[in-house]
Amino acid sequence: MTTDTADIPGPPGRRAGWFSKIVLLSTAISVSFGLGEIFTRLLLKTKIPLFPRYHTGAEYGEFKLRRLRPSTEFFHESVDGRWKFTTNAQGFRDTHDYARDKPKGVLRVLVLGDSHTQGFEVRQDRTYAEIIERSLAQHGMKAEVLNTGVSGFSNAEELAFFENEGLKYAPDVVVVGFFANDFEDNVKAGLFAIEGGALVVKKTTHQPGVRVLDVINSFFLLRWLSENSYFYSLGLNTAWSTAKSMLLSESEQAIATEYAIPTEEVGDYKRNLAAALFERLHAVCREHQILLIVLDIPSMDYGDRDKAFISSIPPDFADVLIKNTDALLMSNDVLGRYRGLTDLHLPYGHNHISEFSHLMFGLRVTDEIVRPKTSPNKGAPRTESGGPTSGQTESPIEDPSKGQDEGRSPPHEAH
Repeated sequence: MTTDTADIPGPPGRRAGWFSKIVLLSTAISVSFGLGEIFTRLLLKTKIPLFPRYHTGAEYGEFKLRRLRPSTEFFHESVDGRWKFTTNAQGFRDTHDYARDKPKGVLRVLVLGDSHTQGFEVRQDRTYAEIIERSLAQHGMKAEVLNTGVSGFSNAEELAFFENEGLKYAPDVVVVGFFANDFEDNVKAGLFAIEGGALVVKKTTHQPGVRVLDVINSFFLLRWLSENSYFYSLGLNTAWSTAKSMLLSESEQAIATEYAIPTEEVGDYKRNLAAALFERLHAVCREHQILLIVLDIPSMDYGDRDKAFISSIPPDFADVLIKNTDALLMSNDVLGRYRGLTDLHLPYGHNHISEFSHLMFGLRVTDEIVRPKTSPNKGAPRTESGGPTSGQTESPIEDPSKGQDEGRSPPHEAH
């Protein structure tokens, strides 16, 4: 049985009136959005980057975390440039997939970190992960460097990912890009806490914004707006930043309440939590004979552009990392000589480290991996030029072609 439009209740005039109102409302919204886009581009284009978030959920053992959407291509844009991102089936920023079984004779490097490591504002083949792989090839080493960086990731998420997923790829080297906001992000994640002086798991799920992003990224129009509309990005970024601030405030309050920590001591708790996370990461790496290298990813010095950057690692925390890494590459040692000579960060956008900084970090990591069979003893920092300051021992990296069962010597550090 068919129903003619004439059978629909209500006089034709009323139906026509509703249709006119819908058209008028749609037109008003479109015009308002268009005007908003025009004014946003005119007034705020240099301050608003088009950096869409392509996160989705992932399960790693007992943990439910974030990762980049697998097998996806998307673009970021700001006044500094436009960058293409390609992810593989594992959700890593890479153009090819990796089997968990490591090919014979291959040195595998697993890179952990946040948006700096993922390579925001950097071409895909210019990230320090890519530089490491190509530089190792120049040294005659067949290597696979897995860039597992995820924007917003903390050391807590990196540890959970590494223990439950990263180890399955049998890495010989782990590189961690440490940034200043990791102290806060570890607390915000809430995955681990310190109880009775020990690091414990507090919860197993941290997927901020994933449900919303899954909905947004399922619609072509919203994906297109996230990559092309400054007005849309202004609204979404404002909401995202507000949610992040609220989450951090709630996490800090929970720490102060649950553990009876005075508010002014929360800063010490952040440092102690980060230290405990690296102690555990280092212990796991030593157990599996994996070289652990930590990079001090600097932030831009907004108060003094001539100074160029500020280290993300305070001196007292550097002492902690020296004891819990095999090589600590401090930003001043890697980039200090280039202050005032070139851009070490992008001037607009989100001020991530530049392609030049990625290049320098990638080359220094390569130096640590391919170092000759002489290196400083544990506890002896390297000089700024990279030379040893004390006695010699074997390098912790063996030639992969010799097999995976040969032992490695005690680690060293550089800072």
